[in-house]
Amino acid sequence: MFLARVIGAVVSTKKDETMRGRKLLLLRPMLVDEAKPAQFRPGANTIVAVDSLGAGAGDLVLFCQGSSARQASGMKSLPIDAAVVGLVDTVEVLGNRIA
Repeated sequence: MFLARVIGAVVSTKKDETMRGRKLLLLRPMLVDEAKPAQFRPGANTIVAVDSLGAGAGDLVLFCQGSSARQASGMKSLPIDAAVVGLVDTVEVLGNRIA
């Protein structure tokens, strides 16, 4: 699993039939900054992930990629590579709460 910030949404009117009605989010992975472990730094890439939990812009989420993404509830038969699997309440690193 990975941490990410929801930075937007993706709308696709033409897609695989099994993806119809699925909410797609644009995620920016969040990494613990090695120089300042009490804060995050954004990753360089972006991920499109299927969301079934109701996450929105600005939320911190847990996501899975690859075959693990299809293990999430209701995702087994979908052609996906990433899925939001948790909404994060807090993150603590080395005794410091950073989210």
